[in-house]
Amino acid sequence: MGIKQEIQENMPLLAAGEGVWEGVYRYYDAVTGELVDAHKSRLVCRIPEDGKPSDYHQTNYYYWDNGKTETRDFPANYHDGRIWWDNDLIKGWAAAMQPDDNNLSTCLNWVRKGEPGVYLYEMIQVDEANKNRARTWQWFRDGKCYMRTLIDEHFVTEDWQNWSNFESPT
Repeated sequence: MGIKQEIQENMPLLAAGEGVWEGVYRYYDAVTGELVDAHKSRLVCRIPEDGKPSDYHQTNYYYWDNGKTETRDFPANYHDGRIWWDNDLIKGWAAAMQPDDNNLSTCLNWVRKGEPGVYLYEMIQVDEANKNRARTWQWFRDGKCYMRTLIDEHFVTEDWQNWSNFESPT
């Protein structure tokens, strides 16, 4: 069995999310509840057939209203039933939520490199059709939650190979 088939079998939600997603990220101060940042996003999630250059690859495009943009690449590998990241920004993993009676949840954990004591947990919930998802990040610094990120996204297309629109989502 190839890596793509293993991911499809052991992480069906991640595999079903292969394609292009658009949405909005909102960051909140955990103490005051104040909105501290918001921006639009487009995520291109792919599982290459040959596992090269990585088993899973996600590219995030961020768009702020003031014209600022940012692109982040997250290549990852699959083993032991998880996707594993280790790049300049983060080190961590994603796994199917267990138990999840509805099979609609994925959990992630990573540390931020260059930010000692900072880590976060993310929960991803999808609808039954896997066309809408809500993601929640709980940011911790030295054991205390200091920020929360709420992300609402919708599925645009599974055809990431032919995606060419890199303008800000509407």
